[in-house]
Amino acid sequence: MSHHTPANKPITYDYSGHNAIVTGGTRGIGYATARLLAASGANVTITGRKQETVEPAAATIQAEAAELSPNAGRVIGIAAHVADPDAARKTCEATVQEFGSIDVLINNAGTNPAYGPIHKQSPEAMAKTYEVNVIGPVIWTAAAKDAGMGTDRKGAVVNLSSIGALTEEAKLGVYNGTKAALLHMTRQMANELAPSIHVNSIAPGVVRTKLSEALWKEHEDAVAAITPAQRIGEPEDIAAAIAFLAAPATTWLIGENLVVDGGMLVQP
Repeated sequence: MSHHTPANKPITYDYSGHNAIVTGGTRGIGYATARLLAASGANVTITGRKQETVEPAAATIQAEAAELSPNAGRVIGIAAHVADPDAARKTCEATVQEFGSIDVLINNAGTNPAYGPIHKQSPEAMAKTYEVNVIGPVIWTAAAKDAGMGTDRKGAVVNLSSIGALTEEAKLGVYNGTKAALLHMTRQMANELAPSIHVNSIAPGVVRTKLSEALWKEHEDAVAAITPAQRIGEPEDIAAAIAFLAAPATTWLIGENLVVDGGMLVQP
């Protein structure tokens, strides 16, 4: 089966003069999102766990964004663990020092060490999953707000949830539970931070990323066949939706969850 992928030249939004942070931006959805935001004119800070990984990723993203648009923004990389409040604070402060402000925060970083039946998961694996997937986005949103997001102009936060938050699935109970919790956190933060910061979430379906390989790598054709779009998602599909949610023109969109799954949840 041949699989359609998004066009090489993406639809861009006007992010000129805006500055963004994308956690977990060295690959997958985070990488594609950082590239699209930069191509749309934003300056972008990406984070990753290791400086030796995040710096070259940032340089590559900036080069690719410049190929897509002559008005591409700058991209820098900072090593930061998503569940470390001090790392979040320092990254936000460095972003403000480098670019002048934080206008957009994409809470993309996630993990799934607890794969399998819930009753067989260790407390340590479950705690790590919740720490990164639920507490992490709250930490970074708080740090961005403390660094001035939403002060001079409206800010935007997009949290990466999953369609798993809306369903039950074997072996993914802990991960899906964290993503369901993140939906509540999104609505709570949206209520608390509006109108200066609009907070929303996005729920991707099966996407071609390292984190979700177990869902598609061995049976991509079968997954595509049961998806109305007849293909699995690409990181660029999700990046386009994230750019819409965080765009300066969508500040009246608050506390919503956008499902982007190729139609998987609407099938009978």
